Amino acid sequence: MKALISSALRAFTDPGLAPTRLPAALGSVVGHLQSLALLAARLYVARVFFTSGLSKLHDWSATLALFNDYYQVPLLPPTLAAYLGAAGELAIPVLLVLGLAGRFAGAGLFVVNLMAALSLPAEDLSVAGEMQHILWGVLALGIALFGAGRWSADAWLARRPR
Repeated sequence: MKALISSALRAFTDPGLAPTRLPAALGSVVGHLQSLALLAARLYVARVFFTSGLSKLHDWSATLALFNDYYQVPLLPPTLAAYLGAAGELAIPVLLVLGLAGRFAGAGLFVVNLMAALSLPAEDLSVAGEMQHILWGVLALGIALFGAGRWSADAWLARRPR
């Protein structure tokens, strides 16, 4: 009984840094659940940003006008910011969906999200909009910190014999 209680306490207090602390069966389940959560985060964030990139391409003249007149992108000329923003929103989500260069893709979308949030005039960012940017940022940062998970091209490439 003491071993069962000790094992349960270890499982509930495990910070995720040492997978060997969990019993083997529970560690396997937790590992798959972590990968499922990372996959869900990758797909959700990729969808949000890819859709945004497509909307930029749909009406490029309006996109350029927004970057010139409305968005206040720091350090970059508006036209360059529009091109880089659209390219990032279209290319990085593809990497994220595949789980290829997952940490890079997560960090890249974290930066794209940060620039998008900083570029909006403060009075035009609603509380709900701010919460969305925070959610996207936390998910992208989680992917950057933890990687793409077991169900990714990164994991497949790591398992291949060399």
